[in-house]
Amino acid sequence: RCIVNAMVALLATGGSTNHLIHWVAVARAAGIVIDWDDFSALSDKVPLLSRVYPNGSADVNQFQAAGGPGFIIRELLDGGFMHADVLTNRPGGLREYTGIPRAAEDGRLHWDTAAASQDESVVRPASSPFSASGGLKLLRGNLGRSVIKISAVPDDRHVIEAPCRVFDSQDALHQAFAADELNRDLICVVRWQGPQANGMPELHKLTPPLAVLQGKGYRVALVTDGRMSGASGKVPAAIHVSPEAAAGGPLARVRDGDVIRLNAPAGTLQVLLPQAEWAARDVVPMPEELRQANGLGMGRELFASMRRNALSAEEGACSWL
Repeated sequence: RCIVNAMVALLATGGSTNHLIHWVAVARAAGIVIDWDDFSALSDKVPLLSRVYPNGSADVNQFQAAGGPGFIIRELLDGGFMHADVLTNRPGGLREYTGIPRAAEDGRLHWDTAAASQDESVVRPASSPFSASGGLKLLRGNLGRSVIKISAVPDDRHVIEAPCRVFDSQDALHQAFAADELNRDLICVVRWQGPQANGMPELHKLTPPLAVLQGKGYRVALVTDGRMSGASGKVPAAIHVSPEAAAGGPLARVRDGDVIRLNAPAGTLQVLLPQAEWAARDVVPMPEELRQANGLGMGRELFASMRRNALSAEEGACSWL
């Protein structure tokens, strides 16, 4: 129940998929299996109650001033979205976290009950949410299983179909962007970014160029076996594609020019090729220069066995060695 509460809070606030993966790993350590299906099903039921960067323009200070975590937890508890009967480190249980701290004139700290939202452009009650769902969707198809966060993506960008350009790193995409090679409708595939490849680093550097292209009117999207936390923002991004390319996953079959369809409402992620042609494609191995860069230098050799035995992002991206 504690794990479900954490997931509900993250979905209601448009939280990071990184944190969701953390809870997958915690659950598996306790013998509980949670996957993208569970995320998607839960997201369908949990309303989006806040608009804070990267899902909105408000920062954490504005979020706190509007009601903050106390308001959100109160709304989720009252709406039946959270379990109140869990152990916490406060004697009154989870309900105590609905209070908002205030310094009184005598200098003592007081906790006031969360009242109405002080700014409904930042936080809203469960009775009138920003969205009826948390915005996390499962995508499935011949490219594998992935998740997409659509809470900040414009409605007319929930379906993208375009030829792809394949990149082996963030830097390669940036170089192509700087050379004006990406000014068209395009789906950028960035592979070799999963747990087994290079430890799954953040791909925040991809957001600015893709946002610029989208701002120019092009229909663009990202497909990757890496992670982008919550920072994909308004650009459609199918992330954590599993199995990853380094594990022989479908992204290792993709070639420049393949037409890909990302359909968030339908929950699909497909390369539009005849099944026989797709099945006959060779799985491209990781380029040797990337393999060397990921495995050598600065002490990274110490973690080679962990990467080699890492589970998929959907399984918590952890190693049981």
